[in-house]
Amino acid sequence: MTGLNDFRKLLNFLSDGILFMDSNNNFITNESFNKLFSVESEGPEKAGDVLKKFSLAELIGIGGSFDKEIAVGGKRVMVKIFNYIYDGTTAYSMVVFKETSDIDETRYEIEELRKSLNVMKDIFDNSYQGMVLVNKEARIIKWNYEKLFGIKEEDVLGKPVEDVIENTRLHLVVKSGNKELYDIQRIQGHDMIASRTPIVKDGHVIGAVGTVLFKDVKEVKDLANKIKVLENTVNIYKNEIGKMYRANYNFGDIITQNDKMLKIKDIAKKAANSSSTILIEGESGTGKEYFAHAIHDASFRRKAPFVRINCAAIPHELLESELFGYDEGSFTGAKKEGKIGKFELANGGTVLLDEISSMPFSMQAKLLRVLEEREFERIGGNTAIKLDMKVIACTNENLENLVEKGLFRQDLYFRLNVVAITIPPLRERLDDLEILCEDILSRQLQAVGLEPKKVSEDSLLALKLHDWPGNVRELRNVLERAANMSSNSCVNIGNLPEYISNKLNHEENVHSGKQLKDKLADAEIDAIVSAIKSSGGSRTEAARMLGIHRTALYKKLSSYGIDIKNIV
Repeated sequence: MTGLNDFRKLLNFLSDGILFMDSNNNFITNESFNKLFSVESEGPEKAGDVLKKFSLAELIGIGGSFDKEIAVGGKRVMVKIFNYIYDGTTAYSMVVFKETSDIDETRYEIEELRKSLNVMKDIFDNSYQGMVLVNKEARIIKWNYEKLFGIKEEDVLGKPVEDVIENTRLHLVVKSGNKELYDIQRIQGHDMIASRTPIVKDGHVIGAVGTVLFKDVKEVKDLANKIKVLENTVNIYKNEIGKMYRANYNFGDIITQNDKMLKIKDIAKKAANSSSTILIEGESGTGKEYFAHAIHDASFRRKAPFVRINCAAIPHELLESELFGYDEGSFTGAKKEGKIGKFELANGGTVLLDEISSMPFSMQAKLLRVLEEREFERIGGNTAIKLDMKVIACTNENLENLVEKGLFRQDLYFRLNVVAITIPPLRERLDDLEILCEDILSRQLQAVGLEPKKVSEDSLLALKLHDWPGNVRELRNVLERAANMSSNSCVNIGNLPEYISNKLNHEENVHSGKQLKDKLADAEIDAIVSAIKSSGGSRTEAARMLGIHRTALYKKLSSYGIDIKNIV
């Protein structure tokens, strides 16, 4: 027993926890073991419980030595098991429990950092002018400033960083735990751009990293100049895109004296400088695209692209890629470098969705999402692209009727129909016919190399008798043909197509024997006299009732010799 007591006393001198077990399962533990595992009395059941709890029992009695790491009360404990064997049987086993101190923990973590830094060395060498790593005492443990400062790593390892680097604040960052980014630091006569970042583990600062991004402020200025050149180049390309995709018409190109049309122009001008979506409805040829161009030209986006998309002209299977674009390798047949979509091209400007009623039902849902969220992704991409653009939609069909028939999404219709503009057909604004003829023959046809011409009175009467199913577009085509046929400065009745000229040449008023010209004049006079009487002699009110401009009424009063005093 004396020898056993002496052995136990010997074990108690050791700071590590010791568990000793012989082949008869007799256990001996020291005080450090009992304190570590809060064991009050020594006994095989207590020691056995520890071995089972930490899965160490299966490593006892099988020969050899084993290492294992366990956690006891939030502390890391390294376990070393020694099995001593003779004559083919186990004589005894000894288990050593070594508690890792905070210093050891810090050294371990710094060692791990050192290993990581060795792996990342090439990255740091290429990304920065240099870097230094310090421990929590602000002593240097990694250094690759040799090229920058001419100081080798072996000459500075273990030294306080403030004794090595001029004007450094890295040791202060270790104390404060606050990062300092892009700071100007004077070193060896150069104003360098440096960053200092603390390394934090479990809420404690265990070191810091210092990097030099630029070895002189001049490098930053040079970089800024390069960026400026790139920005200028981008702006040049943007301007070129703006020239390629620009509005061709303005509100001055929309010729009218009709009261209803003048009100519509006023609404369009007010809507131009908002980002609200505009829906323009009207028959084919009424001038919907003229209004879309003019709205863009009158807006603050006038210098940005105006991108037109004809939803009816693009095959349905290609419409999505045309609108959203696609990334490289998105689908079979895609361009290797990908493609920018119309929406992305129009970013910052205006997009015109012409013939919106022809858009496939499946695409309508995707368009609605873009209009509501103001962002989209390219086909095959996963990066959201923010959108800032005005959307104008045009159609020659009644979208509300299409919604009722289930051919157009109701939610998309409501989203498009924020500002609604309906352009009347030409047959409802015949008071504009004369000034439209003047504008087309004197200005617009110059673009095709024709001399300015005027329209004769009988030709104008014939034009007023036509229904104009093709509206202003048809009128322009008719006048261009007539101007080509005319041999003088006037478009006569004989220069007009027969389906228009015959309405004047071959129709007479059977009941009165008057020419149709006289019948039309009589009808105008009756209408004017009736309006003046109803308005109590007010020219402005009479013109409104007749649906013509006040100036046009004055001309007709003078032409027909009508004296208001004799009427009222």
